[in-house]
Amino acid sequence: MSLLHRHCTHGAPALDEASIAALRSKVPDWQIDGGMLRREFRFADYPATIAFVNAVAVMAEQENHHPELLVRWGRCTVGWTTHSAGNALSMNDVLCAAKTDALFAQGAAA
Repeated sequence: MSLLHRHCTHGAPALDEASIAALRSKVPDWQIDGGMLRREFRFADYPATIAFVNAVAVMAEQENHHPELLVRWGRCTVGWTTHSAGNALSMNDVLCAAKTDALFAQGAAA
């Protein structure tokens, strides 16, 4: 099943290193930074940035899994980690990263 068709699960456990390595190809544009999947997205202007942030917020609410967002003019950095898994990566983070990529692809890429 595609990552886009799966949903986050409550209490998802931390992924081990082998699982993270196996899933990296599913979200190739994301960096692993201190137990967080992180990616910067670029936009043509501030309204496009905010439209993306709002779309991510709706998806995060639907999944009940919420990212760290850093919003600047024409840029948004999104970070996914699972606090209940000890601030480590879980499958929820990978799923939401893939869904974030899909939202970006559907919107206005810079």
